[in-house]
Amino acid sequence: MKTCHKLILLQIVLCFSFAAFSQNNNDPKTLVDEGVALYDKGDYNGAIEKYKAALAINQNDYRADFELAYTLYTVGKGNEAIPYCELILKSNESKYETYELLGSIYDDSNQPDKAIEAYKAGIKEKPDFERLHFNLAVTYERLKRFADAETEAIKALKLDPTHASAHRIYGFATYHQNKRSHAILAFCNFLMLEPQSDRSAVVYKYLDTIFRQQEGKNIVLTESNFSGKNLTPLTLAEIAVNLAVTTKDTLSKLGKTSPVDQMMIQLKTVFTGVGNVSAKMDTNKDFFWKFYADYFYKLEESDNILAFTRYITLSAYKDEDLTWFKDHDKELRVFQQWVKDTKRSF
Repeated sequence: MKTCHKLILLQIVLCFSFAAFSQNNNDPKTLVDEGVALYDKGDYNGAIEKYKAALAINQNDYRADFELAYTLYTVGKGNEAIPYCELILKSNESKYETYELLGSIYDDSNQPDKAIEAYKAGIKEKPDFERLHFNLAVTYERLKRFADAETEAIKALKLDPTHASAHRIYGFATYHQNKRSHAILAFCNFLMLEPQSDRSAVVYKYLDTIFRQQEGKNIVLTESNFSGKNLTPLTLAEIAVNLAVTTKDTLSKLGKTSPVDQMMIQLKTVFTGVGNVSAKMDTNKDFFWKFYADYFYKLEESDNILAFTRYITLSAYKDEDLTWFKDHDKELRVFQQWVKDTKRSF
């Protein structure tokens, strides 16, 4: 009798297990959740199968459409992802993330006009979605529409001031407009957030290049060159950069200062010059002056400029800088606390 009862119980357990298994495999939400878990593990093909299985049960599962489109894009099949994006856009679902994905697909497939259209549509639905502004800035920068790229980068930074890539794109956008003072401060901010990476090395080279005398461009202007003229804040900021350029040239000829110390002196020159210009402006200051100029002026006035310079030059002088930090741990911690405590506005 006990054996019989055991067999009956086993059959019941098996029936319930089979029922639960069947239910899970016929539940689109469960399938999509399983697909997301597989995606997170890097099993993209397995994730795609789960999303397609969910859509086979419910063709109006727009979450499955989005996750499938995103995964197809991830594995380089952006064109296959477009129809799934279009299904979502025809629905009553929220669309801004789909517009972002669609814009990225078009941008990567060298269709910038369609990418811009998609990003703008997403921004219209959700103006405070930072990634849409950032991606639009990237597309504009690739098209050499640098003023537009600057505008969208500013919008992105107002939504997320810690987005390193947004500082980077702002720096490139202003650099190509010959706003060297703007580019310097943006590059510095990027390097504060991302001091050691392949991108950091590229950005630091741009920063260093700005401070170098260039053949055929060695004329350095000062305020005396503009005597009697109404100087704009930008012109005054560029004069500060010119002074930093001549400072590097002088220090290099003397040969008594290390490259890191040269960079520190040049940055002090720019931060002070730009900060003084900003301090004399009225309260109607735009993003650059409030967000960058005032902040780095505060940095220059603190005792953290050397630690800051050591930190942002790590991609170029790693061994030297790490040795300095090892011997000056207190200075590093004070600088990090200053960054944490110092507020900025825009």
